[in-house]
Amino acid sequence: MKNIIDNTVEFVKQKLEGAEAGHDWFHIERVWKLSKKIAQDEHCNQDVVELSALLHDIADPKFHNGDETLALKVSREFLENQNTPEDIIEQVLFVIKNISFKNRGEAPKDLPIELKIVQDADRIDAIGAIGIGRTFNFGGFKNNLMYHPDMKPQLNMSKDEYKKSNGTTINHFYEKLLLLKDLMNTEKGKEIAQERHDFMLKFLDQFYKEWNVD
Repeated sequence: MKNIIDNTVEFVKQKLEGAEAGHDWFHIERVWKLSKKIAQDEHCNQDVVELSALLHDIADPKFHNGDETLALKVSREFLENQNTPEDIIEQVLFVIKNISFKNRGEAPKDLPIELKIVQDADRIDAIGAIGIGRTFNFGGFKNNLMYHPDMKPQLNMSKDEYKKSNGTTINHFYEKLLLLKDLMNTEKGKEIAQERHDFMLKFLDQFYKEWNVD
């Protein structure tokens, strides 16, 4: 499987060249590394974990008119061309389909450990210093306001409301980022997430002080 993983790395690098900076190859690489780190403490299929981490954002619906099937098609075609065993392909596609924060209400109850690992890794990359940078980068990409005192966070949004939301970047912390710590699946994920969560709280405290010119 090492050749398939190596080929997947090159495929993803090429496919995501020029992508928005929060969802580019470097995001994938961090999630891949985090997944391998978390997997060290878990009994899992390492190949499924690595391939899922590498392919999980190969066609993010946010950048493809909301199409949630494209990533599955692209991933299946690539893996079949690599002569990947069908059972591995099915497991990878399951992770890609169910990893998203916005789809959490639709995911099955009993999740395989491989999905739990990659999901934790992906969510960890959305918080902490990296998460702050990615959030402001994406907010700028969408030309959203950084912050507006009169615009309150929209909590408990439906999937469609979440997809259509164009709120402020600061509100996104309350609508998603600060919720991720308590959604971790693994012990290692919880440990890493706690430190990053605490950093975000400090950042928000400093942000409000500077905004209000305290």
